Amino acid sequence: QEDGISTFSNAPSKDKFLGGLLSNEFDEDSCKSRYQSMLFTNSSPHKPSSYLIQRLRKYEKLHKKCGPNTEHYNKAIDDLKSGNKNNNEQSECKYLINQPNSGLGNRMITLASCFLYAILSNRVLLTQSGMDMSDIFCEPFPQSSWLLPLDFPHNHLHHLSFGNMVRDSTRNSSINYVFLDLSHASNHYDKLFFCDEYHHGFIDNITWMKTQSNQYFLPAFFLMPSYKQELDLLFPEKDTVFHHLGRYLFHPTNSVWGLITRYYSSYLTNAEQRLGVQIRVFDPAKSIFLNEKPPSEIVLEQIISCALKEDLLPNVTVSVKNITRSTRSKSVLITSLSSEFFDKIKNMYWEKATVDGEIISVYQPSHEEHQQTEKSSHDMKALAEMYLLSYSNVLMTSSLSTFGYVAQSLGGMKPWILSRPDKYKVLHDVPCTRDLSMEPCYHAPPTFDCEAKKDTDLGLVVPHVKHCEDVDNGLKLVHS
Repeated sequence: QEDGISTFSNAPSKDKFLGGLLSNEFDEDSCKSRYQSMLFTNSSPHKPSSYLIQRLRKYEKLHKKCGPNTEHYNKAIDDLKSGNKNNNEQSECKYLINQPNSGLGNRMITLASCFLYAILSNRVLLTQSGMDMSDIFCEPFPQSSWLLPLDFPHNHLHHLSFGNMVRDSTRNSSINYVFLDLSHASNHYDKLFFCDEYHHGFIDNITWMKTQSNQYFLPAFFLMPSYKQELDLLFPEKDTVFHHLGRYLFHPTNSVWGLITRYYSSYLTNAEQRLGVQIRVFDPAKSIFLNEKPPSEIVLEQIISCALKEDLLPNVTVSVKNITRSTRSKSVLITSLSSEFFDKIKNMYWEKATVDGEIISVYQPSHEEHQQTEKSSHDMKALAEMYLLSYSNVLMTSSLSTFGYVAQSLGGMKPWILSRPDKYKVLHDVPCTRDLSMEPCYHAPPTFDCEAKKDTDLGLVVPHVKHCEDVDNGLKLVHS
């Protein structure tokens, strides 16, 4: 077929519903990735809990009932326009609007966080389409849409900020809309959203919530006593949250799926092992260390050092003596905005032989040079590369990169994280460390302990929320 993905229709049968995670109500041809993605990887050892499956089916019914252009949605819109609260406490349909922010990786981890909150609070998740949502993702919910309609009356939203209301001690019981800032720039009052006391009788009764974030704020819910029992039932394995929610929510459109399958078939399918290397050099134009190597050179040195030290790649030799002939092969998939890493690593294995005779092939699907937020063609390639990375056997990622977080979580891998260049200068013998879990990191979490009413180290409160390897004050879920 023209899309280049029909060849997988006769692939060996696997559990295309991912242990019940996915609904069987979709037309397979409209979104081929939904039921074909498992053909490129081993079955996940992490099975969704029966309770998570039950809650997903319950959410799908709610979304179908309350989603765009339904009677309930239209009534809620009319109330929003008129300012009529209409007894929100008894409302059957309440909403959480996600406002996209930052790059694709940030948007995906934020959407997963919003979706978990929608499940916990019985709200319907709607996301502003941005410039390219429908170009890169299939609809995740049967017989409804998660895209906020273009005619949504934004002009009727008065900027009532949750943080400002808490700061000013104003809890207006008549409001039907609140704005929530959970971005990296959110302040102390915004982050009090993660305190139970502000939910019952206040937030829970507001029909419309809108949040802006570029963060994986989901771990903070695991610090809230009111959600503990529900979260324990949903996720017995605490480090599988994005692994399950990401595979449920994010399905590349047929156009993106064609990019993925064609590249995989052409370059990666025959390798015995696949090493994914995700590289992000922040502020590459700036030299972090005066009169020393630029960051890109330091990162390249780290990649080689990490790969050799952890036996992810074989060393090379200038000698051709005593080299045994090997039938082993390994593909290295590099994703980076720049081509310099690909060029140098490829040349390393082309110009010299490996010490054990292993065949190393190095590939890079694209090099866009600069991140182009919400540009459709750029994001289509980015999503394709996230999925290609997730099909690796082993993964090496850059510190702080949400692109890497998505790939590792979808693939169910604990990656080797490259040390930040500034830290690598100090710890020159530690080019990389193994991540604590496959979960993304919450870079800018709260520090306020709602129970103790004081700032504290929230990485010490519960055994399954720890500090991240790549962000000292960040928080992430681990399997305790």
